[in-house]
Amino acid sequence: MSQLIATYLIHDQKGHFAKKAEGIALGLTVGSWTNLPLLDQEQLKKHKGEVLDIQELAEEDPLLGQKGIVKIAYPIINFSADIPAILTTVFGKLSLDGAIKLIDLDFPNDLKKTLPGPKYGVEGIREQLNVYDRPLLMSIFKGVIGRDSNYLEQQLKDQLLGGVDLVKDDEILFENELTPIDKRVKIGRKVLQEIYERTGKQALYAINLSGRTEEIKDRAKRAIENGATALLFNVFAYGLDVLQSLAEDSEIQVPILAHPAISGALAASPSYGFSYHLLLGKLVRYAGADFSLFPSPYGTVAIPRAEALKIALSCLKEDDFKQTFPVPSAGIHPGLVPQLIVDFGKDCVINAGGGIHGHPYGAEGGGKAFLCAIESVLSGRSLVEAAKEDANLNQALKLWGNLEVKA
Repeated sequence: MSQLIATYLIHDQKGHFAKKAEGIALGLTVGSWTNLPLLDQEQLKKHKGEVLDIQELAEEDPLLGQKGIVKIAYPIINFSADIPAILTTVFGKLSLDGAIKLIDLDFPNDLKKTLPGPKYGVEGIREQLNVYDRPLLMSIFKGVIGRDSNYLEQQLKDQLLGGVDLVKDDEILFENELTPIDKRVKIGRKVLQEIYERTGKQALYAINLSGRTEEIKDRAKRAIENGATALLFNVFAYGLDVLQSLAEDSEIQVPILAHPAISGALAASPSYGFSYHLLLGKLVRYAGADFSLFPSPYGTVAIPRAEALKIALSCLKEDDFKQTFPVPSAGIHPGLVPQLIVDFGKDCVINAGGGIHGHPYGAEGGGKAFLCAIESVLSGRSLVEAAKEDANLNQALKLWGNLEVKA
């Protein structure tokens, strides 16, 4: 019988993990067991949750008590093959029951077959951009709310002239009178073509897909008809099921970037909610995101380095699905490139906002500084050495410094 396996971090003041685990397994499936007549037990046996493993941890929380890791198997015949049903089964009312955190989900193959995974993934994106031997570079529109389309167009040009591979909308740039999505798409198509004719460089511009849920797919299709090359999607504002719906649609043939907005409310606590690597790694990958943005360990909006590395691993590890590009974000500047490559390797996207726009030579200089830093690291040169020959990198290091690499 096929089962979905959930792994939880639980707490108990008395360390009665076996009793608590059995209560979860029954409470989220058949409800009770020992009091049932034998005939009922026989009929319901195939629906009963099963405790697979219990591991007591040495560390203890002074307020919440002892910690333990439990694995519970849920028969997939209990729920329909969709993410909302899965999450409601394994963590619905349980999420309201005190200090408990859903760390991971192991999907059986027959359940995986109902999910799309990324359309393009790492290999497909590299083919589109013709970049195979380095991390990709992404920049973000900054300060465009309340600005007209001419401002947006110039900012897009400056970023692309800096050599970035992708530019994305700010996730809080929604439908508005000055720069509605249709106008942004047309500007993006025009500028991308101009830069390609001028430099020969392919790039993507990710439009923020927003609006009421019932309108989302139609807006995406219209944007693509008008020339959109990628979509940015605030997946946790809308839900993983909406992301899956976009990814499965045969008319939506562009990469999807999953933004982590709101995920902090779901995952930031060490004792409650979801793990970051489950939400921003496995689930967004299975639901169809080609890119997963998440907080880097380096900036003011940061998560622990170990957590960020687990997200990247979940995006890239061997699975039945294509790989999702991990995109560590926030607080990124050229002086961090050596550490980024140590932590995330070549198969990542280096994503910068202020680290590009705040460059003394503007966004064009910021992009060039990043590319010089990437090239230097991959060729074995120090940034300080490379900056002696590159004014853009030199200015970036003067402004932001150069982080000492830690293994």
